[in-house]
Amino acid sequence: MSVTAAYSGAIETIPARGIRFADKYQRIVNIAVWIFVATAAISLVEPSPYDFTFFLAIPLWAFGGFTIHRSFVAPYFLLVGYTILGYLAVVPYWSEAGSALFEYQSTYLTATGLFYALFLAERTFTRAELILNAYAFGAFVAAVCAVLGYFNVGGLGSVFSLYGRASGTFKDPNVLGSYIILGELYLMQSLLLGRARFPPLTLVVLFVIVAGIFLSFSRGSWGATMVSTLLMIGSAFATTHSGKMRKRIATFTFIAVGLAALVVLGLLSNPSTHDFFLQRAALTQDYDAGETGRFGNQLHSLPMLLERFMGFGPQRFRVYFGLDPHNSYIGAFADGGWLGGLLNIFIVGVTSFVGFRLMFKDSPYQRLAQVYFPALLVFYLQAFQIDIDHWRHVYIMLGSVWGLEAARRKWAATEAQRRASV
Repeated sequence: MSVTAAYSGAIETIPARGIRFADKYQRIVNIAVWIFVATAAISLVEPSPYDFTFFLAIPLWAFGGFTIHRSFVAPYFLLVGYTILGYLAVVPYWSEAGSALFEYQSTYLTATGLFYALFLAERTFTRAELILNAYAFGAFVAAVCAVLGYFNVGGLGSVFSLYGRASGTFKDPNVLGSYIILGELYLMQSLLLGRARFPPLTLVVLFVIVAGIFLSFSRGSWGATMVSTLLMIGSAFATTHSGKMRKRIATFTFIAVGLAALVVLGLLSNPSTHDFFLQRAALTQDYDAGETGRFGNQLHSLPMLLERFMGFGPQRFRVYFGLDPHNSYIGAFADGGWLGGLLNIFIVGVTSFVGFRLMFKDSPYQRLAQVYFPALLVFYLQAFQIDIDHWRHVYIMLGSVWGLEAARRKWAATEAQRRASV
């Protein structure tokens, strides 16, 4: 099932001119999408630059035409269905600006996720690397701002830090720490597999990003970084068919862990950083425990949600408890009712199945999946202790995983036809 742009036919009828036009057009599209992805790192203002560049990059790309592969049908109906359920749940509270705005934002983010799925399904290698390159640049900028803010360089502490924690170009240190994980994975894999063009520069950028994650003092981000990095390294080691590459992965991992430890120890040499680290490293904080703490609110909400088929309504958990649920799965049931909550779990389950298959089943897209999916998976794990519903970068990774799946299925179909003809 295809949607074809008018210029595609021109390429066939006027080969030389058409090809030159197509090449220039694709370069312009790539630049626009690169800027679109990179600006996801800036979230200090609302709307963010990412939201504005959406209206440049998406129409520009769509103007050239695109192909809708049957693999796109699954994420389309899942995400659109979840969005529709949100609108049904908000009907009784439509006059409440917060609830309606929440659904508008959900619709917009769903559109971005579907865009990335379609975008990566074609020209997959070039576009997947383009997104990762832009994302790593954004992560580096965010991490540099985080370090400058934490140490109050040039008086930037009031802009790039919050409550003694680095927040960089984000309003929340937790979002900062989680956002830059994909950049860390991409740079780490580039060094592991010998794909970095300038290894010393890549290593420096990686260390700055690691420092940004650490100085966010986000327990969830620390854990997510370790889990996703181990999953990326483990999958690369398990799926390579080269003994030499396995040795390289093992050696570099040992060196990288040692160097990363030196970076962290260097930061901990600052007494105030050391003391704050010990405070944040505790399993629970004051706002977690107690009847009205994070966990207490979540427990009290469960019997209430069982009695309400349509939930509380979008963004109305806070009406009952004064705070957001800090658990995206409970939040899905609260915002979209039973059907919304169950569909959210189904989306996570199906996407995780697809992601693991991409990572461990041989295909040309395996290496890319070993970066994209671990970052998305740890967000799904973090969703048990934080609200990730409107994190822009989650939709980048969600759409990208489904785009890689579409590309893999097209490749598998071509391979099956080739083998059948032999």
